[in-house]
Amino acid sequence: MSKRVRKAVLPVAGLGTRVLPGAKTTPKNLLNVVDRPILSYVVEEARAAGIEHFVFIVGRGQGAIEDYFDSSPEIEGALEAKGKTEILQDVRRDLPQPGQMSFVRQMAPLGLGHAVWCARDIIGEEPFAVILPDMLMAAKTPALAQCVAAYEKVGGNIIAVEPAPEGETHKYGIVALDGQSGRLNRMTGMVEKPPLGTEPSNLFISGRYILQPQIFELLARQGKGAGGEIQLTDAMVELMKTQDFHALEYDGVTYDCGDKIGLLRANVAFALARPELADAARAAIKALL
Repeated sequence: MSKRVRKAVLPVAGLGTRVLPGAKTTPKNLLNVVDRPILSYVVEEARAAGIEHFVFIVGRGQGAIEDYFDSSPEIEGALEAKGKTEILQDVRRDLPQPGQMSFVRQMAPLGLGHAVWCARDIIGEEPFAVILPDMLMAAKTPALAQCVAAYEKVGGNIIAVEPAPEGETHKYGIVALDGQSGRLNRMTGMVEKPPLGTEPSNLFISGRYILQPQIFELLARQGKGAGGEIQLTDAMVELMKTQDFHALEYDGVTYDCGDKIGLLRANVAFALARPELADAARAAIKALL
């Protein structure tokens, strides 16, 4: 029987160059979508999938992420004294239980593969999730919960995928499949940014993974790949030689919040999805147009 997925790695050390200057003093994953930081939504999604321990891979100057997931006696005390219980509940909603979050410093920006490798001692010999917080996924059943359900069905390694916009497969990492039937299919390979007309499918790798711990051994000796960085994709291709990988075409919509327009789209979509805000948001958007 497969081990349960209890831990998640969240690589948050990036500089957020695509959303500068907004990310100059505020870590990009703490930028707001409506009234909550991006990371708040991501952590909520992971908890709904059964994640018990979060490993944040942070960089220099990102202490605000640790502070966000810590109590704030001054703010909480002031809200309590004024009887603002609903706001107080919102402030406290993301706080973890003691020991549920770890913060690991990535000493140099050496790529996603290196960031994941930094979590090796905390993850240990367990399957684990990797969540790219830039990618905010709106879904009736949370995206990671869909991945966990797929993992419990077939085991091995699970990669969330979705259809690329027409004519844009060359911008993404594309999966190759051993036939396609339904939303969950066995993978035979991955191709990074294939030239148009050569792509093995139209499905690109999104921001949710479930990986086996053997990936750490491969990452430890993984040389630099594209962009001079240690690429997680390269290690996954190597692991695929000995372990099963399945691509899950998850049911939902992805918003790339590491992009200015993607962040704007996320704010609009999530505001419209909030019953108490939807009418006012729709009216504000209509007035601007």
